[in-house]
Amino acid sequence: MKYRTRIYYSEEQKSLMWDRWQKGESLHSIARLFDRSHGSIAGILSRTGGIRPPQRKRSCLALSLSEREDISRSLATGSSMRMIATQLGRSPSTISREINRNGGYDHYRAAEAEQAAWDRALRPKLCKLAGNKQLTRIVAKKLQRQWSPQQIAGWLKREHPDSEAYHVSHETIYKSLFIQARGVLKKELLKTLRSKRIMRRARNSSLKKQGLGKITNVVSISERPASVEDRAVPGHWEGDLIAGTNNSFIATLVERHSRYVMLAKVKNKDSESVIAALIKQSKKLPAELYKSLTWDRGTEMARHQIFTLATNIDVYFCDPKSPWQRGSNENTNRLLRQYFPKGTDLALHSQAKLNAVARRLNERPRKTLEYETPAERFNACVASTG
Repeated sequence: MKYRTRIYYSEEQKSLMWDRWQKGESLHSIARLFDRSHGSIAGILSRTGGIRPPQRKRSCLALSLSEREDISRSLATGSSMRMIATQLGRSPSTISREINRNGGYDHYRAAEAEQAAWDRALRPKLCKLAGNKQLTRIVAKKLQRQWSPQQIAGWLKREHPDSEAYHVSHETIYKSLFIQARGVLKKELLKTLRSKRIMRRARNSSLKKQGLGKITNVVSISERPASVEDRAVPGHWEGDLIAGTNNSFIATLVERHSRYVMLAKVKNKDSESVIAALIKQSKKLPAELYKSLTWDRGTEMARHQIFTLATNIDVYFCDPKSPWQRGSNENTNRLLRQYFPKGTDLALHSQAKLNAVARRLNERPRKTLEYETPAERFNACVASTG
């Protein structure tokens, strides 16, 4: 069997890898540039958890590689340290220390001295979590409750506004998870992240397109009152279905003002089953807090007029292929996949289980709510209507 020789990537090649990775290209795509397998690229990128390491910079006071090469050549011709110092415009003590710490007069080599200098300069600063065990315990506990690093960081600032010791950026939390060499947060906590990835991916690397169903007799979202758009008025909801195996579905509802979530168990995707579940769910709220519902153009809402007749709730439909018009609901559906992964049978979950998951989401602080929870914001609306 013929084996391929091992390849050692140059700094320029590694830089190209990182450029492509940050643009969202796959490991396979990057590997094709070098005629290698994706594992060869993963070995480089995974060392820092898919997070590009900062470019190292040399101090303006440090000796450069070209100066070290001049020292090496001068030593070979028998020049004294003082002569070398004069030639380079450096002090004799600088040249003396450089030579003595790198093999002495007879064994000095420029390349080895250069590498040794970089190695000595490695003085990694401890991250904030490494120096604060109490803060680390708090972060780990919130991660175990499926809070995102950004939610944790925002909540900590809100809970401890005057204590810098409890302020940590979401980026620090991510780096402590993805870069295990830091030794702060355990690798097992990576599984609590929504993506469950072991390496960070570029934001635009996982965008997916979904086809939407068709429906007739719709009231377009363009006819929705302008007061709904700015989210200032509570009581306007967005809805959709998430699918599982064996033709199982869950109806997801999100209130636009508070981002409050409700989940409804549905027997099937047929319009009759979905409308029956939505009508039942609507009875749990006062009329003031359920004025309209915006849905995509899936055929499960073909009987939307029956829903409106039974509940007095107006239904509006997004434009074709425009899921962003139900942005809050789309985001919520992504959050729910943390609890209901694709490929699972959603029919196995009871309504009580769905309510518990909704409660989990509603008790997580949101950046868009200035790190209030949806439950806090929604309960304030309930109190004001009462």
